[in-house]
Amino acid sequence: MKKVMIVEDEELILQGIRNILDWESLGLEVVHMAHDGVEALDMWEQEPVHIVVTDISMPEMDGLTLLQEIRKREEQVRFIILTGYDEFNYAREAIRLGVDNYILKPINEEEMERQLRETVQKLEEIDKKKIQYIDEKTQWMHFLNGKLKKEEYGKYRKLLGLGEEPGTYYAAVMRWNADGPKEKKIADVIMELKKRKDLRIVHLPPDSLLMVLFGSGVDEAGALEYFSDLQNQIESCFDIMTFIGVGSSFENFWQLPQAYKAAKKLQKYLIIEGYGSCIGQTQIGDRKSEAIHMDEAKLRKFILKKEKEAVMDYIEDLFINNVKKDASAGSLYQMALKIAMLLEDMKKEYKLASDRFHDVTELIETIFNADDILGIKAAFVSEIIEIMECIHEEDCQYTPVVRQIMAEVQENYKEDMNLKTLAYKYHMNASYLGQIFQKEVGCSFTQYLSNIKNGIAKELILNTNMKINDIAKQVGYPDTSYFYRKFKQCYGVSPASLRDMKKY
Repeated sequence: MKKVMIVEDEELILQGIRNILDWESLGLEVVHMAHDGVEALDMWEQEPVHIVVTDISMPEMDGLTLLQEIRKREEQVRFIILTGYDEFNYAREAIRLGVDNYILKPINEEEMERQLRETVQKLEEIDKKKIQYIDEKTQWMHFLNGKLKKEEYGKYRKLLGLGEEPGTYYAAVMRWNADGPKEKKIADVIMELKKRKDLRIVHLPPDSLLMVLFGSGVDEAGALEYFSDLQNQIESCFDIMTFIGVGSSFENFWQLPQAYKAAKKLQKYLIIEGYGSCIGQTQIGDRKSEAIHMDEAKLRKFILKKEKEAVMDYIEDLFINNVKKDASAGSLYQMALKIAMLLEDMKKEYKLASDRFHDVTELIETIFNADDILGIKAAFVSEIIEIMECIHEEDCQYTPVVRQIMAEVQENYKEDMNLKTLAYKYHMNASYLGQIFQKEVGCSFTQYLSNIKNGIAKELILNTNMKINDIAKQVGYPDTSYFYRKFKQCYGVSPASLRDMKKY
């Protein structure tokens, strides 16, 4: 509710203004009643208000001076001036100073109510503009990411209008489709939510809200029901689809960053649950985290044989039939990551033109930014079709000696292999063999050997719990730093980053 202060030096008129209106029905609360400007300014300093209804002519400090003093402190406070017929020059000056309205005495109840409604509407328009144009993300994210000292938390507690005393709080994160509703509609949603006395809102552009529910006697099931009902109201009233993740309860405001992170983490389940869902911590506790089985050899075979229908059926089966409501988001992302790395290996192996494809970093980013399973599936289908077309545009046949060398690399990649030794083995000139290999394979022998080692290392990173140092030695890199450098050159991400993606 918007807060109001009434300032009038005549006690009878002061009480009359207070009692003639149903302030609550207007969405207003009278928090101060003062008899002159000095008293009013002191009250405002203790607790600021949104609207000041004030007489012009008063002792100590008149209404216009009060207006100027408060505006020095807060420009957005709205003023309604009370004036008599013989004070029109004062009223004209008040309008010049930015007063919203003035009311002639004796006060007409209907006119007073009308002007207050207009003033409330102006305040809401100001709030909407703040929501639309002031990006609070930087300062709030600094706080929510836990980068501030606890003694600095008071500022954010006051911004949310929460007390210092412990209570029962729940943090929830609501997300909507960024390509869907326009900013004005989102501003309307936020304004509607701000009317709830037990809810506090932080807009985190571009596409999410942090909502803090507080109140005694609310358990986790009750909080989930509260946000689910809220979601239904928003979607029915504003015609937008949302996804809400509700974190566990917390008791003190300084625990909000931790609660926010827990609620934010639930957002990855949007990809499985879809928009229109509201989930809490207990609902994901029993999710299966084991890897979704994917036959990489089968998918590779379908792609190489250009069996488009078989590829589409297999991808459909992986993403639609194998991913159930009881699967964890992590298992889905792990499967998608394996497909992305398989496609990257095939592009390198068949020297496909890089400008026709997303690189592996872009493809992984597309996976993690997708709103649902269909978005991930569409990204892979597009990439696979392009790979099939590209592979069969090329002559992928190698001469016998090149095929023998490639097979030997697959078998003995751990050994200290070089082109000079192989040329001696196959009774060829090393320089000539290098030229043939470069022409047919599209890269030097050294690069090909590195790609094979990195491909095997990638599989070990994704499918085992081996330490990175041990994996480096396993594939023939005694120097771990050198392994990191070569792996990142190959895949665009470090071995440690790839393993972190697997855990997502």
